[in-house]
Amino acid sequence: MNTKIYKRVHTLAESLMSAVQKKDQSLFGTYYSELKIVCEENENSDKDHPVQWETLGDFTEDLALAITIYDKALLKANAIKSQDFQSSIGFSIASLKLELGDKASAIEYLTQAKLRSKRIPDHDLKAEIDNLLEKLTS
Repeated sequence: MNTKIYKRVHTLAESLMSAVQKKDQSLFGTYYSELKIVCEENENSDKDHPVQWETLGDFTEDLALAITIYDKALLKANAIKSQDFQSSIGFSIASLKLELGDKASAIEYLTQAKLRSKRIPDHDLKAEIDNLLEKLTS
């Protein structure tokens, strides 16, 4: 990923978290709009990367819209064959699907995330995926 864009996305994520902690919806909206512009400006270019879309999904309050954004991030993660992103994005989508009452889709996404997570170093994410999948299938 382009370092300049990564730093911009990271800075915006920190600013968004700060706005959330301050409960400043206006500031949150400003930073969210900036992040969305970064994503849209880089979309379908050599600078496009799942991390920017996953971050946008993380801060999207409308759950259905967040799923759409995460789906876009997942397509980009699949294109670069990033098992780390495939796992984390799949887990995020599954969590939102569950929150929306779609248990079957949540299980599908978790199953795929579990397959992708076998070779990633993030043991905490692996455990979260396993635990939620076990809870939903038992």
